[in-house]
Amino acid sequence: MLKEKIKVGLIGMGAVGERILRQFRQHEEFEIAALCDRNAERLDKFNAELPDAALHTNHLELLQDETIKLIYLGVPPKFHYSISMDIIKSGKHLLCEKPLANSIEEAKDMYEAAENAGIIHAMNFPMAYSPAFKVFREKIQTGELGEIKKVELHLQFTQWPREWQQNEWISSREQGGFIREVSPHFIHMILDTFGELANIRSFVEYPDDERLCETSFTTSLKLPGGIPVLFNGIAGIGQKEHLSFKVFGDKGTMDMQNWGVLVQSTSENSGEMIRLDKPKNSLPAELLKAIRGDNALLVSFKEGYQVQKVLEKILLR
Repeated sequence: MLKEKIKVGLIGMGAVGERILRQFRQHEEFEIAALCDRNAERLDKFNAELPDAALHTNHLELLQDETIKLIYLGVPPKFHYSISMDIIKSGKHLLCEKPLANSIEEAKDMYEAAENAGIIHAMNFPMAYSPAFKVFREKIQTGELGEIKKVELHLQFTQWPREWQQNEWISSREQGGFIREVSPHFIHMILDTFGELANIRSFVEYPDDERLCETSFTTSLKLPGGIPVLFNGIAGIGQKEHLSFKVFGDKGTMDMQNWGVLVQSTSENSGEMIRLDKPKNSLPAELLKAIRGDNALLVSFKEGYQVQKVLEKILLR
């Protein structure tokens, strides 16, 4: 007997929302029941592809559909709190974009409300399911790199926003910027691999226009045992975008470059690229497990709240 498909509603159909839509459509166990975006013209582009999906410009209308069991929330961070609270009250499961909220207080309320409601709650941290992060973490935790001496994150952007991110909020100081949009992925990986980040000291450089987000930042942090961590980021430079998440050990170093390239170095070599297996799991697949009552690998709102606490200290808020 075939199991009933799980109906999904998506709120926020920007570039990332469309990417999530494609991921859900790769799993026949899900059915895209409704889409919501304030931009009606944006919704029109999905008419031909999803003729049976309801289209809404108001999320409250979408939430009235009791057959929808899971919501993806991909609106700008400033609206995460209010809309997520409506979703949680509806009793639907919730997959939320990062960062979880636009303040520590909002993130805490969202986490507690989701826990109290007994819904499945997850963050869209795709690196948690990547072969690159699995190997990265294993080599650290098995001691292959030896005693960890330092962790460094370098974020270098030719421009911000990137060409595919041209919208009204992602360049704003209020809720945009690459600290909010990119660093949460790496903060989560550090917390998951090493534990709590403390002793956060941050310097963020902003343009004169108070509406605009950061242009560079440098932050020092400490891991348990006093291991130093350095975050360094800049945008608007004459260089192709490059991201480097590097762990230095006394037996070797591991550098995750541009999300999915792993380069391992030792005192004997200057760096060898590690071959990675194809992904064995995905966020939609793990959500499916959780909804059907099975053990699942999900980044919860609790973890999103922990990331938010670090993020707000980096932003000096």
